[in-house]
Amino acid sequence: MSAEQQNNEEVTIDLRRLFILIRKHIISILIWMIGLGLIAYGVAEYVLVPKYTASTQLLVNRKSADANQAYTNQQADINAVTTYKDIITSNVILKGASKYLANPVTLVKKATPAKKAVYKTNDDGTRALVKKAVNAKPAVYKRESKSYSISPSELASAVSVTTTTSSQVFTLSATAETPAKAQAIANAVAKEFKEQIPKIMDVNNVTIVAEAPKGTKSFPKVNMITAVGVLAGLVISLLIIIIKDLSDTTVREDSFMTNELGLTNLGEIASITMPKDWTFTAKTAEKRGSSRRRV
Repeated sequence: MSAEQQNNEEVTIDLRRLFILIRKHIISILIWMIGLGLIAYGVAEYVLVPKYTASTQLLVNRKSADANQAYTNQQADINAVTTYKDIITSNVILKGASKYLANPVTLVKKATPAKKAVYKTNDDGTRALVKKAVNAKPAVYKRESKSYSISPSELASAVSVTTTTSSQVFTLSATAETPAKAQAIANAVAKEFKEQIPKIMDVNNVTIVAEAPKGTKSFPKVNMITAVGVLAGLVISLLIIIIKDLSDTTVREDSFMTNELGLTNLGEIASITMPKDWTFTAKTAEKRGSSRRRV
């Protein structure tokens, strides 16, 4: 037998032995898989702190009346998306967003100062009202969301920007502990970027294509973690079974005695199964011997 054939035979025998072990310990393998799968599910669902992600989309471009210039500006804006990505996560933007999140209000109507009434004097000396007096009115603000105390460094780790090739639109995502907080962070950073980018670059048109809705759960991924637990149970159970099998020194085949130890096979003793109600004693043997002698 050639070395290659011997190796193929050993591989076949090993695979066959592995299949026999799996079939023999299938119950314990299933217990390991289900057990670790349930543990992984419990950790993912009830132990790990969930994270929620909200996303908003922004469009930045330059306005131009000239069609040729508009195309040039568009290509320039596409190339500058990476720059916008760096700016939106810079301290200038995040610091303003942090301040806004602490007091998320938007001016709806400016304050109106008080004005005195205006009169004119007629020819007969009487005074006629020309313009009525106007009482002072305070500014009207609209609260956008709940207040959050988040530092710029915390915002930097919570915010991420993704871009698409050959597109002026990029996506701003924010991750937080609650859906409302993730939404507030994404919208606050987008609002601050829209206000600050014209001062930083020669850009006069920033559009928030879609404001961020409430965040959706992004971590942990329960199904994936559960699947990993099931797979870990399979691997661990197989390793335990294989290690125990390799540690077993019981001789299973005659070839090991002849090929490995160099012993000579003198024969085999078959296993004899006796009836359950049959017992062999010394008296029985003596009776059988005397009966044979009489014959």
